[in-house]
Amino acid sequence: MTPLLLVCRDPLSPRRTDPHFAAEARAAGERGLRVARIDHDALLAGDAAGAVAGVPRDAGAAWYRGWMIPAGRYAELAEALAGRGVTLLTPPASYRRAHELPGWYGTFAPVTPRSAWFPAEAGRAPDRERLAAGAALLGGGGPVVVKDYVKSRKHEWDEACYVPDRADTDRLAAVVGRFAELQGEFLAGGVVLRSFERFTAAGEARVWWLDGRPVLTTAHPDTPDRLPTPALDAVAPCVADLDCRFVTTDLALREDGVWRVVEVGDGQVSGLPRDVDPGPLLAALARG
Repeated sequence: MTPLLLVCRDPLSPRRTDPHFAAEARAAGERGLRVARIDHDALLAGDAAGAVAGVPRDAGAAWYRGWMIPAGRYAELAEALAGRGVTLLTPPASYRRAHELPGWYGTFAPVTPRSAWFPAEAGRAPDRERLAAGAALLGGGGPVVVKDYVKSRKHEWDEACYVPDRADTDRLAAVVGRFAELQGEFLAGGVVLRSFERFTAAGEARVWWLDGRPVLTTAHPDTPDRLPTPALDAVAPCVADLDCRFVTTDLALREDGVWRVVEVGDGQVSGLPRDVDPGPLLAALARG
């Protein structure tokens, strides 16, 4: 039996698929995947049982393709689905490992910017002393980028993302504080400091991996007009070592000609550029 594909329902029209995922849902059906909808808003509000009320019982194995889910809520989703006889093909531990930087960083350390992180409560930044110590762990000097375990605020680059000198604790604390303020309740896990590396203007490539094999390469959704062709020889062993079935890696070419991993993600919640045919990806997922 082919897997079930779980997509998000339209909050304004519960019997329809969220428009952002409608094309994927259609392509899934064309490739033999069964499709069901979950209520993403209910899941985030803590009502996992209500979120999966429309999922058929005893439907077997399932992939999710939808909006990001905090790791704790994903575990609740998996439990609620199990109660209906549905098993997510990405278990909660694997989801967290691929979705949050502390889970994947050790595996990808040789091919990604050096990083330090601090668990933090939503809306609260680590104190100056901890930030200074974390910046020192990165070694040397130079700029750093601020993010949480999942996302940055790169569109507020100077205000809440980029620190020109990691040794400038006042500036570092100001940027981290503003980042935590803007993230508010959506701050994921904690605060991360990443050494800033200079990349070429070629853009980022998003490589989609299933069971350790690259099945699709797309542009990053933020730069859909730029699609470089990355070298994967150094990245493939890291993906295999991570031991997560469905992941993405965003790669960029550093100015010295070395391909670097900018981000790793769980493939279920990674975005496709709007003009990309989802068929090849869904055909791979249909094989279970």
